[in-house]
Amino acid sequence: MRDRLKTSPPALPVVLRTPSMVLAVLGFLTLIALGLRFAGHSVPSAFDAPLLPGPDLIGDPWWYFATAIDFCGEPLGATLILALVLGGCLLTNRLRTAVLTVVGCGLTVVVTSVLKPLTGRTIHGSYLSFPSGHTAFATALAVIGAYVLAGRSGRGVAVAWTVGLAVVSGFLMAWAEVGLGAHYPTDTIGGFAVALAIVPVTGYWVDRLADGKGRIRPSGEKPA
Repeated sequence: MRDRLKTSPPALPVVLRTPSMVLAVLGFLTLIALGLRFAGHSVPSAFDAPLLPGPDLIGDPWWYFATAIDFCGEPLGATLILALVLGGCLLTNRLRTAVLTVVGCGLTVVVTSVLKPLTGRTIHGSYLSFPSGHTAFATALAVIGAYVLAGRSGRGVAVAWTVGLAVVSGFLMAWAEVGLGAHYPTDTIGGFAVALAIVPVTGYWVDRLADGKGRIRPSGEKPA
């Protein structure tokens, strides 16, 4: 297994390491800023208010489309998607990508779950809303997919793939969550920021550990 991890394509392509770390820093700073700004709030901000749907939320047929997108972030839907992604990774010997998918998406969901009670922002009275876990999960998967697609591209194309897929996936899930009344728009921005902050750092460490560069060597052991 260790040999297969060593020969597996990198979880975070070399060409994307620096741009991804820049995105990670921006995501982290955005998350902190929004978390502090909306901690304890229970009403939409001036930015949120014009973007919220009416009291009847979104109508047919868009409600069905939004519900289908929302299902992808629910436990059952997310599990099915992860199973498909992991199956594809194993069939193509992308073991590092498989590890990044499990650990990166897992950490993303855990962080959003922990931050909700810490920030204490609520919607509809008592539902904790910041940051959006659905948006974070969708964005995390999109970034990981972009790493696979952009692995052999030049830096410009690779960055375009990463940013483009992250924005499109994050926007679709954000639209669904806001349209269904589950989140404020700024909650979804927070979820987007969580994914940007976690996935690149996780991918970097998956590669380092797979290459044997992240472990502490016993005294006297020579590097491989």
